[in-house]
Amino acid sequence: MNIRKLPWHALALFTFSMLALLFGTAAHAVPSYARQTGNACADCHIAGFGPQLTPYGTQFKLGGYTDTDGKGVKIPLSAMLVANWTRSSKDLPEAPQHFNSNDNAAVQEVSAFLAGRLTDNIGTFIQSTYSGVDRKSSLDQLDVRFASPLKLGGQEGIVGVSLNNNPTLTDPFNSMGQWRFPYTESDFGFGTGPSPMVESLGGSVMGLNAYTLWDKNFYAEFGLYDTLSKRGLSMVNADDPGKFKNLGKYWRVAYFKDMKRDNFTVGLYGFNADLQPDRNVSGPADHYNDIGIDAGYQFLGNREHIYTVNASYVWEKQNLKYTYGLGDSDRKNNDLNKFQVAASYHYAQTWGITGSLFDTTSSKDTTLNSSSYNGRTNTSGYMLQADWTPWGKESSWAAPWANVRLGMQYTGYNRYEGGNHYIDDAGNDRRAKDNNTLGFFVWTAI
Repeated sequence: MNIRKLPWHALALFTFSMLALLFGTAAHAVPSYARQTGNACADCHIAGFGPQLTPYGTQFKLGGYTDTDGKGVKIPLSAMLVANWTRSSKDLPEAPQHFNSNDNAAVQEVSAFLAGRLTDNIGTFIQSTYSGVDRKSSLDQLDVRFASPLKLGGQEGIVGVSLNNNPTLTDPFNSMGQWRFPYTESDFGFGTGPSPMVESLGGSVMGLNAYTLWDKNFYAEFGLYDTLSKRGLSMVNADDPGKFKNLGKYWRVAYFKDMKRDNFTVGLYGFNADLQPDRNVSGPADHYNDIGIDAGYQFLGNREHIYTVNASYVWEKQNLKYTYGLGDSDRKNNDLNKFQVAASYHYAQTWGITGSLFDTTSSKDTTLNSSSYNGRTNTSGYMLQADWTPWGKESSWAAPWANVRLGMQYTGYNRYEGGNHYIDDAGNDRRAKDNNTLGFFVWTAI
């Protein structure tokens, strides 16, 4: 496979991201944060790489990405590349453009980050990404924060405001939605089934959230979101989900307890919105109401043996007034429920294994879910990953510039699109286990 130069619009999009921050025009382990704070990547991240945060990493995010070692100005720029090879048990129903029906190697994404402290109270996490599979660039993630210390009732805390483009991007524990395992996944894979709205809006909305952590334990957040205009979607190269009839509402509450050697968190979150799939039509809209529960535990010990577990369950109630009115659904009221759990072990912040289970269920609707033999989108299976992260520690070679993870990932399916069999995009009968996927990846950042 030939690796071509990034098109001009990849650079233009990143430039726009910086201008948007500076002039106000409408997760990953990022090495620029390590250079800014003077800390090793492993201080904030489990195994020195990837979205899993330690308590110190959570505090850094809550503080608006502004913590610093005070040793001069640091340029808040980083870059990332993910390349992989993927094979599925049976050839893909249709070969993607520029690729084969199986055994595909790709530079999946090349990202540039504006990530770091801008003032004492303002910091950023902005990611612009070029996809080597889709051959296009997009404003992947946007989180611009203002944060300040708070003292209330004799207890210390933090208050902040975030301008962002994804409801779950702001989660300080990096344990749900945007940040959930798998932290990297092949574009040639089959995913974990349909997602509730709270987890499927990344890049196509813009929101303003207020949050607080009080007494080091109690976290609360509330945000209002609107879909981007057609012009806005075109500028950031995002998919069009339709138009919110009213502002979407996101909320999150959690309890966090740090006991030094280990810590845990348990929380609730939700999102509700009225969506009109056709922007040119007024009248009834489809209503979505999501409520989720999540919990996580980390055993850090002396950082030689690290164990983590994270689990979440989301209930989505759908009132499909618009879709039902067009005859595209058998019923107005539908459900979509999604459960995921992942447990990991890392040795010496270097060697890691992770196992995950996922299970998505839905109510029966043969018109809405036409690819399913039983009218449901039920999808379940498991994922196993083994990885090696040689750098990211304080004594690592070229720290904090050199960061790389090599991994192997396998996904197995018990059900897909309703059951053991479904109708694929080419109109053929396909078994769930035909989608079982093996992949190898290289993930690096500077």
